[in-house]
Amino acid sequence: MNDFTDIVSKAMEVSPDDGDYTGEDGLLYCGKCHTPKEAYFEDGHAALFGRDRHPTNCACQQKRYEEQRLADRQRKHEDTVKELKKDCFDTPKLRDWCFENDNGANLQMKHARFYADNFDTMLLDNIGYLLWGSVGTGKSFFAACIANALMEKEVAVCMTNFATILNDLAASFDGRNEYISRLCSYPLLILDDFGMERGTEYGLEQVYSVIDSRYRSGKPLIATTNLTLEELQHPQDTPHARIYDRLTSMCAPVRFTGSNFRKETAQEKLERLKQLMKQRKESL
Repeated sequence: MNDFTDIVSKAMEVSPDDGDYTGEDGLLYCGKCHTPKEAYFEDGHAALFGRDRHPTNCACQQKRYEEQRLADRQRKHEDTVKELKKDCFDTPKLRDWCFENDNGANLQMKHARFYADNFDTMLLDNIGYLLWGSVGTGKSFFAACIANALMEKEVAVCMTNFATILNDLAASFDGRNEYISRLCSYPLLILDDFGMERGTEYGLEQVYSVIDSRYRSGKPLIATTNLTLEELQHPQDTPHARIYDRLTSMCAPVRFTGSNFRKETAQEKLERLKQLMKQRKESL
């Protein structure tokens, strides 16, 4: 018991640093911030192990502690976001598709910001988006911006496509139910390039199974598609009708119009290449 008492007693002692001093109240003070490094036990409390005081953080010690705590929290947050994005995206470049990198050319981005800012309500009310329009109009960028914004808030998101889903299901049919359950576990599921998957009987049945399972989970879904709203509302056959009916009942349609951003980017790169070739020729 004496050994334990000695250990605790030593732990209660405060070793002074250069510049520290004893104040008029008998406590040790920090020589830098001039706040106490010790405190007396409260009145009515017996002195612990024969001591009337205990260590406490001075102001600069407390500041360092808070800074370290915040740094640890930030590091943990960054590690969490990194893992979420690694799980969400198959393509690393999508991690950079965020609101900060939006050039303002797509007027529909206001709907993306609204969705991300109000996701608690979107989740509660099971509201998704059906992003439809021509190729290259910014639908995938729109969806990825929402995903990245939510993951910065540590909300798990999965952004995939049915080509990947069908390949995964074919590779592990025995784990089909677990795979679909995992897709439905995410607070937000994003299906990119919907309608581009192979239209076999097996493929359509798996597509319906995923969409229907997500519908029954009560969690929101965002889908991007090059199909028109007319094609979605008037499908060609019963298998497609079942899928599209589920999809349109879950998602509010957002139309994407305007120029093809991919073609514009390609043209900009071509012009830049011509400029570089001209500069090279002139320098010879």
